[in-house]
This record gives sequence, C-alpha cells and structure tokens, in this order.
Amino acid sequence: MKYFLLAGEASGDLHASNLIRALQQEDAEATFVGLGGDKMCDAGCRLLQHYRNMAFMGVIAVLANLKKIRENFRIAEQGLLDERPDVLVLIDYPSFNLKIAQFCKTNLPQTKIVYYIPPKVWAWKTFRIHKIARLSDLVLGIFPFESTFYAKYGYCCEYVGNPTMDSIREYQSSSINQQSAISNQQSPITNIIALLPGSRRSEIKHCLPTMLAAAREVLRSAESATCNLQPVTCNLSPATCHLQPLTTITVAAAPGIEDSFYAPYLQGEQLTRDTYQLVTHAKAAIVNSGTATLETALLNCPQTAVYYIACSKWLGWLKPFIFKIPFFTLVNIVPAREVIKELIAFNFTKAKIVTELTRLLTDEPYRQQMLADYDEIRSILGCYPAAATAAKRIVSLK
Repeated sequence: MKYFLLAGEASGDLHASNLIRALQQEDAEATFVGLGGDKMCDAGCRLLQHYRNMAFMGVIAVLANLKKIRENFRIAEQGLLDERPDVLVLIDYPSFNLKIAQFCKTNLPQTKIVYYIPPKVWAWKTFRIHKIARLSDLVLGIFPFESTFYAKYGYCCEYVGNPTMDSIREYQSSSINQQSAISNQQSPITNIIALLPGSRRSEIKHCLPTMLAAAREVLRSAESATCNLQPVTCNLSPATCHLQPLTTITVAAAPGIEDSFYAPYLQGEQLTRDTYQLVTHAKAAIVNSGTATLETALLNCPQTAVYYIACSKWLGWLKPFIFKIPFFTLVNIVPAREVIKELIAFNFTKAKIVTELTRLLTDEPYRQQMLADYDEIRSILGCYPAAATAAKRIVSLK
C-alpha cells in the first residue's frame, strides 16, 4: 500500500518515523510520501515539504507566513492528487491536517484516513471532535482516557499505547546495555538542577530567564547554608558520560536551536543536548509544560511544571471557557489528580519556583510520594508498543 503522512513539527516527525518503520514490518510492499522532517526521510519517506517550512505558532507568526502556509496547502493537496495513496495518516497538527483531510475526503473518497495522535480535544477546542470523527476512518489515540472521551460523544478512538513510554523504554534499555558493555565503575557527580525550557524559541525566551533566576537563588541559598543535598551517582564512566564535568544547573537544549541562542541567558550554567541523560541523573527539574513533563516523570525525576501565557491575569476568568480539564500537564491529566505542582500563567513567578524547587530538593517524603505517583502513571499507560500496535491496525484497513 501507499501511505501519505502529514507531520507539521518535530514531535510529529519522530512519531511518524517510528510508525513508518512499524508499517514496513507489517506491509512488505509499503511506500511512503508526505510532509514531515529528517527522521521521516531517514525512515524511507519521500518528502514533498519539510516541517521547518510549516511550524508556525501564534497569530503573528501565522499572519507573517500566510504565503508559505497557502503554498504548503497547495503542495499537500497536489501531492495527494498525484500520489493517490491508499491511506492518509495525519499526526496531530490539527489546523493544517483537518483541512487536508477534508480535501482528501472530497477528492479521493477511496483513500482511507487515519488520525494517529489526534489533537487534544479533551483539553480545548472540543468542537473539533465531530470533524475528526466525520473525516477519519480510524482514530488512534495515545492516552487511555481518550477512548472514554470519544465514546461520550458516540465516537470511537482506539488506544494503541503511548510513544513517549516507548521512547523511554528504548532509551533505558540501550543505557543498560551500554553500561554493562563498558564497566561497572560508578563516578560521583554533583547535584543537578535540570532546566527544560521548551522546544520553541518563543517558549525559551519567555521561560528560561525566570527558570534560571529561581534555580540560581536556590543554589545560592543551599551554598550559604552549607548545602545539605546529598551527591547522586552516575552509572556511566567519565569516558562515556559527556555531561562530565557537571555543573549544579544544566539546561536542556532543543533540537534545531543553536547553542548561541542560549548563550545570552547563561552565567556559567552548562548546556546539553542529551535531555534523557540529564533528567536521569538530575536531583530535580523545572520543566516547561508539554510532553517533556511526561518524559521527566517516566525517567523518575521529581519536577515542577511551568508555562508562560501572555496576559495571564485574565486566565483565571477565561479558563472555564477555554479549558475542559482542571490540569495543564500530562503528569496530572493521566491520573486525573495533582502529582506535580503546576506553576502556570500568573503562578509562573520566580518566588513560587524557588519555593517548590527547594521542597523538591529537601523534602524526602514529598519526593518519594511523587516517585510513587509516577509508578501509577506507568501502570495507567501500560506496555503497548504504540507504533507497532498502530501499524497493525492501519494495515488491517486493506
């Protein structure tokens, strides 16, 4: 079968590439074409457009790039007409993908439409659920509660597993193999406060200065009190642990954003591109809300979530009209209760981060309860391999 995939940003590119490899295992004659990124290309997909020319977030960015956006629609629509795929696979990116799904439904009625990783209609813009269900032959969700949510409206969404769980399992498995292959030597490292400021320049610009200011204050307070924090241990040898020598505050750099972008914010803090290794060996983390909070939980690092929202003083009044759930972060949404503290919008202040970070570093019962709650999240998400399960279901549409 021929598969046409649409992914409009880095996370979608990653998930699509994993799906492509899984489809290759299920369908020996599979061919792939679409819009996405380097990971999709490496997996065997012929790209018609790169997501770097598609990922425009916010009203100003969209208005400034209307010409490019129209061209992207033209490329996707013409690509569908030229390729006439058996299956169109949409990965998140709803504003673009739903319009293309409508075009496909109208012009290529024989093409099956699959929404893999549908938009978060359970959080906001719930009205989209009707369009998703009407246009899709198959909706494959990555959170267990999505099935219940869709059923409430009389629609079907099949849970296939969570790709973040898959990524963490793969990382941990490779880390164990790497460690056993090199040595059992343990090398002590300093305590790490990990900062994960986000994957987009605008997020980093708005979040990182406050995150750094809070972490620096906690560090200064700890040093002045002769710091009672216990050293943690890195299981990797100095030769393989590229984070050595470690500083107390380390910032996770996003893919595709150059080191020089971070330089004006740093005052001796270290930068790393191995986020999983950083979080694995950190004592605590400050995380910009998003998938990174779930990754941090699955890597067993105590954390607080932050998020900048412009005109945040209005959020308290607007929240009931915009958001359908009481939490912002996946770590709290999955178990439907507060596991980590959310410092969002008007709560995103240096003082509140300092208070929460200090507690994460010094209150051992609080830390242990958070780690126990992480175990519950793993149990809820289960062990389904998301891409492989999704691939089997997609191939069954023949």
